[in-house]
Amino acid sequence: MSDPAVSRPGRPKVSSRATLAEAACELFLEQGFAATAIVDITRRAGVSRSSFFNYFGSKSDILWAVFDERMDAALRRLSAGDEVRPALAQIAGDFAPDALALALVNAEAMGIADELDREAAVRRARIADAAAHRLEQAGLESLRAAVMGAAFAGAVWAAVRAWAHDGAGRAPLQPTLERALALVPDLLP
Repeated sequence: MSDPAVSRPGRPKVSSRATLAEAACELFLEQGFAATAIVDITRRAGVSRSSFFNYFGSKSDILWAVFDERMDAALRRLSAGDEVRPALAQIAGDFAPDALALALVNAEAMGIADELDREAAVRRARIADAAAHRLEQAGLESLRAAVMGAAFAGAVWAAVRAWAHDGAGRAPLQPTLERALALVPDLLP
């Protein structure tokens, strides 16, 4: 068994992940998303190609990694029975400007607008389904729950987009997300 006090060679996990994301965003801005290969990213970051797959499954995952972690945690809270608004508000937490915010603001320059739209739709659908399921558990009729779930998912994404375009580093995401979630009418029986 190895001694945890002894450091292993190589970059720390967080450092490599952040370095890869930074390198990818630089390249996406310089040459576009489609023209950037994973090997370009790893070369720029100074890590091996196999290291890339320790952190990300694809180029697109670089942009979504932090959001996905937070979304997955919120979906787990919903499945555990938490109320919808507070569970989804947790996505914001201490969300800092990241690769997703940069991509949203520079989507055209990166040539990634269509990719972002597709990937955002997948995430909105996951949030909508989880919120609808939780609302049904709370006694809402299924159609009403589905409509509200879609509204909550739309509110989350609208808040993230607004925050990014308003200058993600200027203010935390939390107030924008809470305001967006509050706009969804309370249709509980």
